[in-house]
Amino acid sequence: MTRLHALPVSLQKSIQNRSLLKVISGLSNFNPESVSLIAKAAGHGGADLLDIACEPKLVELAAEVSNIPVCVSSVEPRLFPNAVKAGASIIEIGNFDSFYPDGRFFSADEVLSLATESRRLLPEVFLSVTVPHVLPLDSQAQLALDLVDRGVDLIQTEGGTSSHPMSPGTLGLIEKASPTLAATFSISSALKEMGHNNVPVICASGLSEVTVPMAISVGADGVGIGSAVNKLNTELAMIATVKGLRQALDSWKLVSTINQ
Repeated sequence: MTRLHALPVSLQKSIQNRSLLKVISGLSNFNPESVSLIAKAAGHGGADLLDIACEPKLVELAAEVSNIPVCVSSVEPRLFPNAVKAGASIIEIGNFDSFYPDGRFFSADEVLSLATESRRLLPEVFLSVTVPHVLPLDSQAQLALDLVDRGVDLIQTEGGTSSHPMSPGTLGLIEKASPTLAATFSISSALKEMGHNNVPVICASGLSEVTVPMAISVGADGVGIGSAVNKLNTELAMIATVKGLRQALDSWKLVSTINQ
């Protein structure tokens, strides 16, 4: 039995159907009120997974108010065991976006070391790792392969913070998503070429209703949405955005199925 089969059935299905929708509250967001608001919106909006900061009390809170599985993100593996005890289904190295404004960047070797330590601490827990977008695309693909060799179960991309759209409207949304879409294609292609067809890839950072279908079309098995939801001011606006993203994913899947 692989670690995928240790996940809640709902998560297994969303990954296998290539329709996973993850809402990210933020690695550095330890505010219970904020996390609770985002968690409620994720649950009511139809998300499959909630990604929060690695803190046991937040895990319990988020799971209770969202009624969906919880992933915890950190760059400190020692924090993962207590979060798993509190109910987290997935542990994740990343997200790195919050570190970049302070000039903190993660090398491939550092990410590999963090992943190795996380796997050592929790050998049976589903492990996701974000590949830093500051690496060249070929290096991102190689890091993904190395991570899988170290026992990582899921690869996540990023890139929204490095993108500076020049155009308004829909074209600007596509420009915003282009780095993470490119990373997704490169990593997904490399994994498949090496026979790792069972390793899911989540495309995250800089996505919108316009670009989540593109993420699936370039090889992702799901998407991660952060600032498009967590920067909103009201629960109603958050729910509406999550529902819109859910509809965009489901509509793409419907069209894809019809065209097969």
